[in-house]
Amino acid sequence: MQHTESTAEHRRLAESPGPDGAWRLWGPYLSGRQWGTVREDYSGNGDAWGSFGFEQAHRRAYRWGEDGLGGICDRYGFLNFSAALWNHNDPVLKERLFGLTNEQGNHGEDVKEYWWPVDGTPTHSWMHWMYRYPQAEYPYQQLRDGSAARDRTQREYELADTGVLADNRFFDVHVRYAKAAPDDICVEIEAINHGPSPAPLDLLPQVWLRNTWAWGHDDRRGEITRIHAPGTTVGGLEAVRVDHQWLGQYHLAAEGAPQVLFCDNETDAVALFGAAENASAFPKDAVNRRVVHGDETAVNPAGRGTKAAFWYRFASVPAGESVTVRLRLSVRPPSLDTFGPGFDAVLRDRRDEADEFYGTVIHEDVTGDDRTVARRAYAGMLWNKQLYRYDVEQWLEGDPAVNGSPPERAHPGRRNTTWKHFSLADVISMPDEWEYPWFAAWDLAFHCIPLAHVDPEFAKEQLVLMCREWAMHPNGQLPAYEWEFGDVNPPVHAWAAWHVYRIDGWRDQDFLVRVFTKLLLNFSWWVNRKGSDDTGVFEGGFLGMDNIGFFNRSAPLPPGYRLEQSDATSWMAFYCQQMFKIAIELSRHDPMWQDCATKFLEHFLQISRATYNFGSHSLSLWDEEDGFFYDVLVRPDGSAQPMRVRSMVGLLPLLGATDVPPWVAEKCPDVTARLNWLRSRRPELVEPVLSNGDSGDAEGKILLSLVSPERLRRVLERMFDPAEFLAPYGIRSLSKAEQQVTEDVEGNTVSIQYEPGESTTGMFGGNSNWRGPVWFPVNVLLADKLRTYGRHFGEEFTIAIPTGSDNLCTLEEAADVIDEGLVGLFRPVTRPDGAGARRPADASRIEGSDNPLWAQHPTFYEYFDGDTGEGLGATHQTGWTGLVAHLHNPRLPLEPQENPH
Repeated sequence: MQHTESTAEHRRLAESPGPDGAWRLWGPYLSGRQWGTVREDYSGNGDAWGSFGFEQAHRRAYRWGEDGLGGICDRYGFLNFSAALWNHNDPVLKERLFGLTNEQGNHGEDVKEYWWPVDGTPTHSWMHWMYRYPQAEYPYQQLRDGSAARDRTQREYELADTGVLADNRFFDVHVRYAKAAPDDICVEIEAINHGPSPAPLDLLPQVWLRNTWAWGHDDRRGEITRIHAPGTTVGGLEAVRVDHQWLGQYHLAAEGAPQVLFCDNETDAVALFGAAENASAFPKDAVNRRVVHGDETAVNPAGRGTKAAFWYRFASVPAGESVTVRLRLSVRPPSLDTFGPGFDAVLRDRRDEADEFYGTVIHEDVTGDDRTVARRAYAGMLWNKQLYRYDVEQWLEGDPAVNGSPPERAHPGRRNTTWKHFSLADVISMPDEWEYPWFAAWDLAFHCIPLAHVDPEFAKEQLVLMCREWAMHPNGQLPAYEWEFGDVNPPVHAWAAWHVYRIDGWRDQDFLVRVFTKLLLNFSWWVNRKGSDDTGVFEGGFLGMDNIGFFNRSAPLPPGYRLEQSDATSWMAFYCQQMFKIAIELSRHDPMWQDCATKFLEHFLQISRATYNFGSHSLSLWDEEDGFFYDVLVRPDGSAQPMRVRSMVGLLPLLGATDVPPWVAEKCPDVTARLNWLRSRRPELVEPVLSNGDSGDAEGKILLSLVSPERLRRVLERMFDPAEFLAPYGIRSLSKAEQQVTEDVEGNTVSIQYEPGESTTGMFGGNSNWRGPVWFPVNVLLADKLRTYGRHFGEEFTIAIPTGSDNLCTLEEAADVIDEGLVGLFRPVTRPDGAGARRPADASRIEGSDNPLWAQHPTFYEYFDGDTGEGLGATHQTGWTGLVAHLHNPRLPLEPQENPH
């Protein structure tokens, strides 16, 4: 994306480039789930789900954040707004999304609701979110019982399976926000009855202050009060005033004559824990008690508190009809103009400006369903921006105003005890607003690629944030995720930074310098902590691919044993190359960076030399007979046992490829001189450097590659074999040929088999499966590197796709095969029975129904069945699955040297 101010939204982005920009003050930063998170877990046993479960959420004040339905909050989460609903049947207000924990579900945690981020712009000047609310009583216990009765070989028991959505007996609740100004937000909530009969519905828009005062660190507390005459002389509305020490004063006006209910965002300790009294006579669940249980004494008659709800009651919404309420959150008091003609104009203008914005962001050649999927992917990514607050030292110590934290939480070896420096209060791109309401380091790097198309400043800020001193460990390690910051994720940040820089128009060298200098620390951590003492082979742990191996690769091995990892070594070669690419780009502007370029060039060559032998002590990770790379378990006596399973681990050496642009010879003379010196003095190091043409000099077009052309061809033969890795919709994470592989490891029998769908093991909570499904991020990386090889070898290097066929493809065409498979997951395909078309990702679930109420909403899953393409895992993963928007719009600005202008 070129730097431009061609649309109204681009101009707003230019006005607010940083995280504290005015147009970024308010956004969809309210979490989809705060309960069941590590940061809310103050138990002694580290059971986050059991410590703070769904049943407590409506009665217990959160410590670090808030949650709600389609909600918004300010940049720091002090003031929150969201919708609450009641269908006159549920036992509790619908204020937050329900799902099952790892212990309750048969495939890890699993949300049991249907909702869709429909649209949004990067400054959140326009936001649209939709929730599908059953008219019958929500079947909480039926979902628990149905899931408990199933084992891991069975499908998950979903809300649609209970029958409550039959005959379209649900409301579609649309929540829309449009900013008239950075601190003036028009809100429209519309509920449509899609059922065949009239049905009652209560809408309760709620506003509340995050509880910052109950913990003993800050005694200041704001207040929400009802505005009575003569405070307002405007008729036809109800309003409250919010006074807060940091935000100042806001007003929330609600059109019409809803009843205004007040309480405090305080825990109902009497009901939850049997306490003698509560901190407030009107605790957090007062609105629920008043509305659902008819308790008129539950809410504060004085018209003040730290939480307020506007209660709209619709006794009977006719079938096919809708009801709408309008509100306005603003620093300005209500006036005659609050709900005047200007209100509708703001919603209309912001919606039109969103169309204009995406008309320039999404290429005009992208049409039809592809265009819908791309825009929905962007919407999901923008709605998955969440406020993340977590100070590990405070969390470990506990709060002075609360009973002491269990001392065992801070014992050495317990969760995050070595990350006391970690302290964030930032808006971060999350993988999923419910199942992953926390950042994950390598997920976030992939998010930044599509985000760079719509908001490059935010993408750059995210990559830098992970490297800041309050996130990165003092030893240089990047935080993995809150369940264990010390776990090891693949080093993909340099790759992401390079692509974000290119998408942004090759213009922001300051960004490259910021991220590169911090990644130097992270690179050193990898070298010092994860490298073998005497080789270039690395041992990284599970590296994000949860259950891909015979055993948990994060678990410690017996003394003297080590696991030499094909993927860990490949990731480090890949890391070296990306740092080299950044360094030579910086050298184009300042020759002093050439020293860094030569450093990473030589480090890559050292790893590559080890890779050609690929192992230590003459033990190879490359199996010549199989034509594949394997992990190797090395015993204390130096003998080795290959872990003979063909998985994504053995494909990742393909990532170790980068082309060196021809201009380096002129712009980076020190790099060229060093390479020439190595060619003449250390030819054994330069063997992996492949040159086009016969001259072989360093001024020609060169490729740095971790694998030779012969090994590349053999690996690709397996990768594009439908009997192994090539799936109809991408590359599988485990060869389909591995139906049952068993190894004897030091007297213990371990096995692995191809599982195209959900995991049948409990490894890593059983919440994801790398034993057969297609995963977006590694597929995108493989395609990216095939294009690198293809640019180098051109039309002279072809492979058969599928393997064994007469269809010869260049490597760039092979990359297209992967990309087309991925985007094909979201393209409707006519069913064999001729009953209509459905997206392969939606399969035969209700999302794949012929019913247009379902078919119009694409769902973005975490990973996909290796045989059918059915979406699996988390259902709102417009984190890395949002890369589909990038695949629909991959065009990058030309390199400056190639641009004729």
